[in-house]
Formats: sequence, structure tokens, C-alpha cells
Amino acid sequence: MNKILLIGLSILCISKASGQGLKPGEGYINVQGGRIWYRIVGSGNKPPLLLIHGGPGSTSCSGIPGYSLLADERPVIFYDQLGTGRSDRPTDTTLWHVERFTDEVDSIRKALHLKELHILGHSWGGVILLEYMAKRSKGVKSAIFEGPLLSTPLWVRDADLLLKSMPRALQDTISKYESLRFYDAPSYRAATDSFYARHLTTKKRLIVGSDECDTVKGNEVVYKYMWGPTEFRCTGTLIDYDHSAYLRTITEPVLFIAGQFDEVRQETMYEFQKMVPGSKVVITPEAGHMQILDQPLFLTNEIRIFMKGADRN
Repeated sequence: MNKILLIGLSILCISKASGQGLKPGEGYINVQGGRIWYRIVGSGNKPPLLLIHGGPGSTSCSGIPGYSLLADERPVIFYDQLGTGRSDRPTDTTLWHVERFTDEVDSIRKALHLKELHILGHSWGGVILLEYMAKRSKGVKSAIFEGPLLSTPLWVRDADLLLKSMPRALQDTISKYESLRFYDAPSYRAATDSFYARHLTTKKRLIVGSDECDTVKGNEVVYKYMWGPTEFRCTGTLIDYDHSAYLRTITEPVLFIAGQFDEVRQETMYEFQKMVPGSKVVITPEAGHMQILDQPLFLTNEIRIFMKGADRN
């Protein structure tokens, strides 16, 4: 009888720890303005990891193959924010604001019964993660800021410094067409692509599973409305965004991780680290902003190690 009781208790404990009963699969969750698509990969016995993709208006697709390397230990949850990817695409611009995007995380947690989880925010996803950690962090085991946007002024400062390291001819081309606000000029686009080749990603094709992404499209309308014409020039609603001071309110374990050639400069990551006592910074070698494409093994190994430590807290 005692043996049976112990076995029963063991099964109960495993069930409770195993991603709170999550199973691999995909579906839709209702949020304000429509439905968002999600996918769960893996079913390990550790608290799940929720991925918040960049943009605004990008998708989760390109990161699925790489981040799924973590699914041997825990469920990994991907989703496309409203307006992009496989999610619904309303055209109401009143939906495109930080608070509503942050509310999506609550909707996901409620729908999937996520009492405990880790959250990773990449690029613009860093805004959503920052807002969430500042006000609704109960049950969050750790926060991982990957090449994060936390302050538009700091992002633009970094971009300006990186632009100054480019050849003078490219700098002059960018300056010329930005002063004219002629962002579709072929010469401007070519100079922009040169910046991206240095700081976004060095990979021309996605890693295993990339064919799926050929039919999953982002939303440039959302990107331009909230951000602007390029990664290094903000003209949209996020132009004055700066809640980096919220970092000082976070008490959970925090990891800041950026690529060696990231749009977010290493010096800025260390500035952020000073605002969160006990937080950690990792720089991914030979990687740009899209670390999961450039160095998926290194990146996921660092995230794995960090989450294991946070799981023990």
C-alpha cells in the first residue's frame, strides 16, 4: 500500500512539473482584436519557455528550428503576435500599442494554464517582456532579454554609432535619402542592406525547417506604424519609448544576451546589467542581431544553462 502511494505521489509530482501538462501541438487563442496562433514544441519536465518574437510585425517562424533545441528538457511555446504571421490581421491601428501586446502574454498564460514559466523577449519582444516583468511577473522563473529594445533613444544611439563605422559613401547615401525621407530609393535600400549584413544576420538561409517560413509573412504596415522605415531609424509610435528604468524593479533572475555584431551594442547590454543586481550578460561570438540563426547551438546552450539555474530558485 505504501509503495503504491509513493508511486502515485511520484506521478503527481512529475505531472505537476512537466510543463503543467502541456503537450506538443498548435492552435489559436482569443485576444483583443482577434486570434493569435501558437505552437508548443517538446514536453519535458521543467517549466516551459515562452518566446516573444521581434518586430513589431515580425513572426516567430524563423526561430522555431533553433529554439526547439531546448525542447528536450521543457515545452517551448512560440506565438505570432496579433497582426502578423499565422495570427489574425486586423487593420485597426488602435490595436497597435504596447499595453495590448503585453496583454497577449496574459491571454497565453490563461489559455495554457501557465502558472510558472520562463520568458524570452527578442528585440521588440524585449519591450513586451520588460512591461510584463514590471507589472505582472508572478510565476515567472526568469526573464531573458535577447538583443532587446528597452529604450528607443538608446537603440538609435547605438545605431548611429554603428552607422559611423560604415564606409563614408554608405553613410552619405543614408544621410542623403533620410533627409529627403525617400526611404524607397534603390540606393538607400542598398545601403540599408549593407548595414543589415553587418549587424542583423550573416546567414542567407534559415536553418533546418526554413521552408515552412516561405509562406509565413510578417506585417510591414505594423512595423512602419510602430517603428519606422529601417532598423536604425524610428519614426513611428515607439519614437519616444524608454522604460529601461523598469529594469530596476525586476527581482527575478535576468539574462541579457546579444550578438558580437548586434544592433544592440555590448556596452549597452552592460549598462542594462548595472540596473538589475545579480543579472548576467552573455555575448554570442560571430553573431548579429539574429543570434538564433547565426549561432543556434551557442545561444541555446547559454539559455539552457541559465534556465537550469533559475529553476533551482
